[in-house]
Amino acid sequence: MGLKNEAQSAFQNTKSFYKEYVSGMTRERIGKEFTDDTDRLKQLYVDALHEDSEQTKVSDLPGHVKFLRLFSSLTQRLNPTRRLLFGLSLVAFLGHYLFSFFQISGFIIFYDLLLPFAFGSMLMLLLMELLEKSDVKREMDLAREIQLSLLPNMEHKKDLLEIYSFANTAKYVGGDYVDIIETKTGTYIIIADVAGKGLSAALYMVRMQALVHLLIEKNNPGPKELFIELNNYVKSSIRDQTFVTACAAFFPNDEDNFIFARAGHNAPLFFSNERDATFDLRSDGYALGMTSSENLKAHLKEKKFHFKPGDSILFYTDGLTEARNELGEAYGEDRLDGILSVYGSLHAKTIIQKITSSLENFMGTENQTDDITFTCVHHKK
Repeated sequence: MGLKNEAQSAFQNTKSFYKEYVSGMTRERIGKEFTDDTDRLKQLYVDALHEDSEQTKVSDLPGHVKFLRLFSSLTQRLNPTRRLLFGLSLVAFLGHYLFSFFQISGFIIFYDLLLPFAFGSMLMLLLMELLEKSDVKREMDLAREIQLSLLPNMEHKKDLLEIYSFANTAKYVGGDYVDIIETKTGTYIIIADVAGKGLSAALYMVRMQALVHLLIEKNNPGPKELFIELNNYVKSSIRDQTFVTACAAFFPNDEDNFIFARAGHNAPLFFSNERDATFDLRSDGYALGMTSSENLKAHLKEKKFHFKPGDSILFYTDGLTEARNELGEAYGEDRLDGILSVYGSLHAKTIIQKITSSLENFMGTENQTDDITFTCVHHKK
């Protein structure tokens, strides 16, 4: 019985290991990741061939030069110690087969050790890379948690306003920014999108958020004045021509209106309960960082709109409308317009849930390629 129990235990452990090992290995995911890795390798190949090729056309380069450039680009991504280990393993592989080919293996004392050394070195190199990747992932998970903690609560209520938000990054961290800031005179809603994705965009977003809070606490500016001050910062502090699109709305306390400005961002959708109709909130303005503050001041328009009971506003970033399904089709503004036309008079939470469900059904198993953020503001009846 003891032997039988041990055999059953070993079988169960093996079965559990197998299930864990193959978890996530769906045909769609493997195909997608293989395509992504192939594209990255192609881009690396293109970059390697164009390096130091000002005087020579890439098509004129000899085959061995192309190979050496690609090999160099790959190995330079390793640190010196791992590059040395990789080189030694290659020498061991080549030595093993060359000694065998020239039939001199019998004269080489360490011949039998070459292949095990090569395999062992490659395995050690792979494990070190996996450990480093795991450490990086852990750090990025922490960065994601920190960034998410800086975002406002998903649900926010104040007096006649009901606000609900959704945010999801394409990578661990992202460049979308949404904020809800209460002051003594009213409530600010800001949504912005830093050009790009990933860590650099996330760092810009955090800096933008800090500055927005500082400016509002200090001056309580209108949306236009806020954007002009932010433009000064973007132009002077961001060196690589990164720009930021943004929308800002200020809802005064106990008033059925709001003040709005748009700096090159997607026009929010407005549902009028009185008219039972949906339309865009459009106003002129350049993206922050695209022009001087003097030019922005001359072209940026600040508008006031009525905001009555049952009305709703949907602020969103382009990641929502540009999300794609397996056929390559974009989600588009028409779907948003349709959802808001039907559910615009309901609670903000209901509207966001309807959009989220619609988006998930539309995308299916397709991976998200851009940060997606949207916020709904509803005037309680």
